[in-house]
Amino acid sequence: MSTDDISFSTDCAGVDFTALANLMKECGMAHYEPDLHRRAYENSAHVVFLFQGNALVGCGRAISDQAYQAALYDIAVSPTLQGRKLGKAIVDHLMGQLKGYNVILYATPGKEDFYRKLGFRKMLSGMASFKNQVRMSERGFTE
Repeated sequence: MSTDDISFSTDCAGVDFTALANLMKECGMAHYEPDLHRRAYENSAHVVFLFQGNALVGCGRAISDQAYQAALYDIAVSPTLQGRKLGKAIVDHLMGQLKGYNVILYATPGKEDFYRKLGFRKMLSGMASFKNQVRMSERGFTE
């Protein structure tokens, strides 16, 4: 980590999922009821949370078949702390848990360059079926 005042945890215990939902909203990302976020994180293969003091300032998770496929989701850093390599630290931690796996992710439109710098490449054959197809199209996720 590039910042001494930031700590990280790989355990959901004690995480305030209302704060996580608020962080996702603050970052312009999909956000849900706190209990839904809790279930998603608790059922993920790997999680990471960043804290500044007691405040949740970053998060990310990976889902996986535990064999050779995985996906990164919910990579978020508080806008006030972006540019301090914290997002990179989240991705690096998760990717360190997924050595030898094929890893996919979908990024918030406009964040593709961040992931490109971390070694991800645009997929030419990716497809999606979202619960709210119209909204996701309007936000730039799909055609």
